[in-house]
Amino acid sequence: MRTVIFDLDGTLADTSADLIAAANACFRGLGAGDILDPVADALTAFHGGRAMLRLGFSRLGAVAEDEVDRQYPILLAAYEDGIDRHTRLYPGAVEAVETLRGAGFATGICTNKPERLAEILMTRLGVRDLFGSLVGADTLPVRKPDPAPYRLSVDRAGGVVERSMLVGDTDTDRKTAAAAGVPVALVTFGPAGRGVADFAPEAMFDAFHELPLLAGKLIG
Repeated sequence: MRTVIFDLDGTLADTSADLIAAANACFRGLGAGDILDPVADALTAFHGGRAMLRLGFSRLGAVAEDEVDRQYPILLAAYEDGIDRHTRLYPGAVEAVETLRGAGFATGICTNKPERLAEILMTRLGVRDLFGSLVGADTLPVRKPDPAPYRLSVDRAGGVVERSMLVGDTDTDRKTAAAAGVPVALVTFGPAGRGVADFAPEAMFDAFHELPLLAGKLIG
């Protein structure tokens, strides 16, 4: 079965505001106030909790990895508490996935968000049943760009890697696809915009209605 695997943050949904809010909760707890900006720092948000903490600490003068490690569980707890406060699916995402499934494609998710949080978010957004698999950062001992989580997401969705593709928004997704030997299509409506062309993806698209036709061309 042909399979399309999606990244989550910055690809299916704009989660940046809730992610930044969780990181800022950590910095407020340290007496530093809101260090990160939900718009200007959106791209960093899509690289994960530790990336946001490192950016914030760098603005305070220095990055101490032990402090990043201490704050990370606090960030996750704050994020879970407000996980869908501002998060919205990108326009056309649901319709594109439904069209793919109607055309016989399997669909799944491979994200560097912890699996439990990804499950909570997709359920709260009402779209978990549109995806045959969901593999998170902690499902396996390794995470993207290691290809193992991607391969598992394809397998659990009922597909085969050789007839699959990844849809994402960052260089991590591009590297994951390259490691798995599959094509990647990067969205241009995230914070990086058309700058994702620098990652040399097999394809880019500006709106989700373009994806079904694109998938047919990339994986037959």
